Amino acid sequence: MMRTVFLRALAFAALWWILAEGRLDGWLLGSVAVVAATWVSITLQPPGTLPLRLGGLLGFLRFFLWNSLRGGLQVAAMALRGRTTLRPGIIELPITLPAGGARILLVNALGLMPGTVAVDLEGSMLRLHVLDDSQPVVAETRALEAAIASMVGAAP
Repeated sequence: MMRTVFLRALAFAALWWILAEGRLDGWLLGSVAVVAATWVSITLQPPGTLPLRLGGLLGFLRFFLWNSLRGGLQVAAMALRGRTTLRPGIIELPITLPAGGARILLVNALGLMPGTVAVDLEGSMLRLHVLDDSQPVVAETRALEAAIASMVGAAP
């Protein structure tokens, strides 16, 4: 437990240091932010409830960065072609990730992927709004779900 608290506090301190651009004059506020972020982190995601696998984390990051770049180019191409080529829609699909942090990560990661945003998560049913429902959104969401499952050690 203490190791987890220490590592999370260290991660939040590193994040603060990056955001403060290495300046020392913001550490009074920074220390309060680090303590608060660590407390919230431990409260919302207790130690041991979301075991991260390093190989899975690297795979998720690779998947996410590549698909963000590809998706951004895809949305830019759609925008240049004009509105007539867009077919916005709502897609519903069941997800298999365990409740809690893994599902929250899926919803948030989808929100960062261009052209797709999660609008509702009720139980294991996910509702997505997409810019173009002719795109392979379901397959891409399943691939993202598999990458997250691999990262947290959940069965896909």
